[in-house]
Amino acid sequence: MRYLDRLQPLALFVMRITLGIIMVVHGYHKVFGGLRHHAQFVASLGLPGWLGYVSSFTEFLGGLFILAGMFTRAAAFAICINLCVAIWKVHLHKGLTGDGGFEFPLAVATLAFALIFLGGGPIALDHVLRGGGNSPRKS
Repeated sequence: MRYLDRLQPLALFVMRITLGIIMVVHGYHKVFGGLRHHAQFVASLGLPGWLGYVSSFTEFLGGLFILAGMFTRAAAFAICINLCVAIWKVHLHKGLTGDGGFEFPLAVATLAFALIFLGGGPIALDHVLRGGGNSPRKS
């Protein structure tokens, strides 16, 4: 099964694209039309309202960065934190499955968690901007 190892860059690419699309879609309607409403919702959860703005832009811009493979680890970290808070404050009490359950946000958070440690892979702008090699940048 060593031949499957050669497809790992493709697997990272598919993970990135999937996470990026999901986050852009979830953040888009908040950033372009629902910022104040989302901030009020976040405040109703007992968190500072300004975190609603942070959450909205984390989802939208973080998703765009993930799609491009730019700042992949940092964007994935921010998205993972965002989703963990969403699970904790919104979905956890609804159970794993069913309406509003945490199975979907948990699966998406898991994609983000993996990308924190794996990075964007060779099919990413991070890789291209780094020079396309595995060696560290020269100062």
